[in-house]
Amino acid sequence: MFKHIFFNCQSLLSNSRMNPNVASFLKVLDPNDNSTGGGTASAVAGAMAAALVAMVARLSIGREGSQAASFYKTLISEAERLATELFTGSRKDSEAFAHVMAGFKMPKETEEQMSARRQAIDEAMLKATRTPLVNAENCQKVLDLKKKLEGHFNPNTASDLECAGHLAKAGLLGCLANVKINLPGLKNKSQAADIARQVDELSVPD
Repeated sequence: MFKHIFFNCQSLLSNSRMNPNVASFLKVLDPNDNSTGGGTASAVAGAMAAALVAMVARLSIGREGSQAASFYKTLISEAERLATELFTGSRKDSEAFAHVMAGFKMPKETEEQMSARRQAIDEAMLKATRTPLVNAENCQKVLDLKKKLEGHFNPNTASDLECAGHLAKAGLLGCLANVKINLPGLKNKSQAADIARQVDELSVPD
């Protein structure tokens, strides 16, 4: 089955006009691709969660005992925005990793080259740490929206809302894991401490 997925992913990725966000998603599905990883996959999980929240809110409008339509429309708008941001965030995570790899491949034969290489790596590592942090914050926002819907949704979509919660939590945990693994690579300890503080402020549900 993986070979079939790999073949289809490679065929689709050969389309030069493909949306770059979709291209990153297809690379996540390709078990032979090493350019994307858990950070990209986690952001995609968060995007799917947000889309499910929007769907549940949409299907809850006008139901007996439901909230005013404005309540759901506000949730839909915010969930759709988060779905877009997280899907884009998955691509940004992939790009951040690529920049780190590019930095390590820079020449280091002279002092000038080594200095440029160190600077490129430091900048790329900071971006590779901040990008999953932003994605984690957006996954947290998806969880907050899911909580607002609890007790006010179409009963027929109960499993969809539950899945949204599982996906958003997985996305949050995965993004945080990527932040934490990159923190030791930051040379600026003040920046590292600030990011660590932001990580601690994010609440992970039981």
